[in-house]
Amino acid sequence: MAQMSENSNSNMSDRSEPPADNNKENSKEERKKLKILALHGYRQNGALFRGKIGSFRKAVSKYAQLTFISAPHRVMNEEGGGDEDARSWWFNAEDNTFSGKCLGGPAIGFEDTLRLIERTVAEHGPFDGLMGFSQGACLAGLLAAMQQKGYLPYTFKFVIFTSGFRSGSLVHKGFYDEEIDLPSLHVYGESDSIIPKEMSESLISLFVKPVVVEHSGGHYVACSGSIRDSYQDFLHDRCQDLNEEDQESKEDSDRRNS
Repeated sequence: MAQMSENSNSNMSDRSEPPADNNKENSKEERKKLKILALHGYRQNGALFRGKIGSFRKAVSKYAQLTFISAPHRVMNEEGGGDEDARSWWFNAEDNTFSGKCLGGPAIGFEDTLRLIERTVAEHGPFDGLMGFSQGACLAGLLAAMQQKGYLPYTFKFVIFTSGFRSGSLVHKGFYDEEIDLPSLHVYGESDSIIPKEMSESLISLFVKPVVVEHSGGHYVACSGSIRDSYQDFLHDRCQDLNEEDQESKEDSDRRNS
């Protein structure tokens, strides 16, 4: 198993400007933002992923505050050294590598990732939703499936998948045996050769009411034109859901105290 680095559980939250202390309206608006945990792809890390999705961060900044973390396992290059702090959430081959197309393999180090996510939620959460790309989207799908079964010690309310797919690891197979009743947005590329659209469609089929957006590109977090609008529309709806929940909770509290 790959070693966990000393800083593998470090978080880098989106560096949006904090509201001034004396501006109550801005502070109130800031509190309404959705908290989203962002999960990077294989051979990336939290800082690299944050830098690569500037357009996405800008598009959702009105609605969401993003928190980025790095996966616990360092990916080794052919010479046996670390490759620019490339990370993996788990490995599905005995040589400590990962491929989304690998079927029937192990899930080496997955438990370390579950512990990292749990610590992150405890220290920086709770999170309203998850956003994942590629292997990070696969992880987000597994967490959604585990939540559906009541296996997680925390909860979240929605997921955004970019180039998502089902894990082919044998130990994960049982997580996919029931529908997932969770709002979800699925964005994938028609010409993605790393995660072909059929793999993304297999993940989509698990969700009760998925929102699906296909673009003509490949393996990246697309965010232009109508795709940007889809992110914003989805998050706007989630904000509305949250406001309704808050209002219902307040009314329940008022009734109990009256």
